[in-house]
Amino acid sequence: MALSALAWPLAVAAQSLRWDMPNEYPGTSIHGEGDQFFARALSERSGGRVAITHHFDAALGYRSKDLLDAIGQGKVALGDMYVGALGGVDPIFLLPSLPFLAVTPAEARLLVEVARPAYEVALARHNQMLLYPSPWPPAGLWAKKPLTSLGDLLGLRVRTADGNATITMRAAGALPSQISFADALPLLKSGAIDAVLSSGDGGAGDRLMETLTHFTAVNYSMTMSMVTMNLDTWKGLPPDLQAAVRAAAEAASERQWKEIVNRVTANYARMRARGITIVTELSPEYERGLRAAGQVAVDEWLARMGPPGKDILDRYRARLATAPAGGATSAGGTR
Repeated sequence: MALSALAWPLAVAAQSLRWDMPNEYPGTSIHGEGDQFFARALSERSGGRVAITHHFDAALGYRSKDLLDAIGQGKVALGDMYVGALGGVDPIFLLPSLPFLAVTPAEARLLVEVARPAYEVALARHNQMLLYPSPWPPAGLWAKKPLTSLGDLLGLRVRTADGNATITMRAAGALPSQISFADALPLLKSGAIDAVLSSGDGGAGDRLMETLTHFTAVNYSMTMSMVTMNLDTWKGLPPDLQAAVRAAAEAASERQWKEIVNRVTANYARMRARGITIVTELSPEYERGLRAAGQVAVDEWLARMGPPGKDILDRYRARLATAPAGGATSAGGTR
């Protein structure tokens, strides 16, 4: 009886893990939806032994730039963070947002596959592991007017999400400020900033539409968020729960890559229904100017990364050159 009394609390603990999962974006963004899919998949695969409590819209106070430390220090077991915000910690996290490098789902997935070992090494230095990456639709410029020439960008106070975008917008003549999405919303409403460089996906777009009326699709880049987990939490799991986490992460990853393919069409339909003017055709001169500005960010990233950065880009471009034309599945492959 004494042994049974001791074993009972351990059995209960093994059957009821509850993890907080922060995300600074809304629950109706593609990443918020992915978080909820992952939680359901994990609950099913663990037989209900693991439950996740979501905290969207930075409800716990963590922006993406804060989550690397919060997860690494075990303040939360796992979280969903926009990795471009971590560029000051390690330039590898700026890779997905290099301007005009990967602008389709196939290209974005191929880039992740090439760079995943580098991401995992960087995350391990911060006591966490990569569960799965999750792409954003291509970013565009949200404003109260069309932004269809370099002249329209001169002096524009624009919110950027990472260092690459900040460098690019500054080179294009704008006045960029790197601000988290959650913090940008009140600044828009107060008039402190004029525009936002963002995909405006799902619920994030709904927030932007409260203030802004135009979206200029510059097809800037398919940026990336990542769901990561504290390594100590991971190592403390029994093998069957580790397998459940891996399986749920793989299922969530596949869901996100499939969802992204049609996400732009769905977003545009919702935006037009809300009266947003969408500009998709840019002049050749404007495109050349944006690409020239973006190259400034690419050159600076390569200077920070050194030979490993060049190696990643070379391997990505070599694989891209041999990928079947238009084949998202072939380019992305499976892990």
